[in-house]
Amino acid sequence: MLVQHLSPIASSLFSLLAIACLLLSFVMLGSRWLNNYLYAFAAESWIIAVLSAAVGFYGNYPELYLIAILTLLFRGLLLPYLVWRIIRRLDVDREIHLFLQPSTSLIVGALFVMLALSVSFRIAAELHLQLTVATLALTVMLSMKLIGFLILALRHEAVSQILGLLVLENGIFLGSQILVPGMPLLIEMVILFDLLIIVACFGVLVGYLMTHAGTTSSLDLKRLVG
Repeated sequence: MLVQHLSPIASSLFSLLAIACLLLSFVMLGSRWLNNYLYAFAAESWIIAVLSAAVGFYGNYPELYLIAILTLLFRGLLLPYLVWRIIRRLDVDREIHLFLQPSTSLIVGALFVMLALSVSFRIAAELHLQLTVATLALTVMLSMKLIGFLILALRHEAVSQILGLLVLENGIFLGSQILVPGMPLLIEMVILFDLLIIVACFGVLVGYLMTHAGTTSSLDLKRLVG
């Protein structure tokens, strides 16, 4: 496994990039402004692109350079642009109805990180990977997945839920780059294009809801049930 044969510089670089992605997830969790969500997601995607290139360099996986370029173009540029178009069309700039205040959401997110750290230590112990960057990668991956689910559960605007889904997927992608960098190139490219299709379909759905229901808030849409 690559993480067992990394130099201290490579381990430090991977750890720094992974922690930066986790912090940007907390930026999204602790804000109620949609533009902040979008900028944080774009920055997170750029960092993952740099991480892919770094893993390709230190692990001698030249195909990851292509993944890094596609990640930068699709996750870092195209997807944020599509979401920005949706925000502009809806003319919604922030979450109005919050289930939890941003400060409380951050506390819940911190508890999720502690849970992810505990689970990661157990998994790393079983695999004899204690005190390696693998433990950190597992922690960040699980934390971002839990934060993504938390955003989906606590935010009511459709755009927020799109970005929560993308954060969740970013966590999976980040973990895979460090833990299984040799994953087939075709699978990784399919994941990238799936995200594009998801956001495009979400944009069509949001436009339909705005036209026929007059809202994109899940709180208001629940009233249509039955």
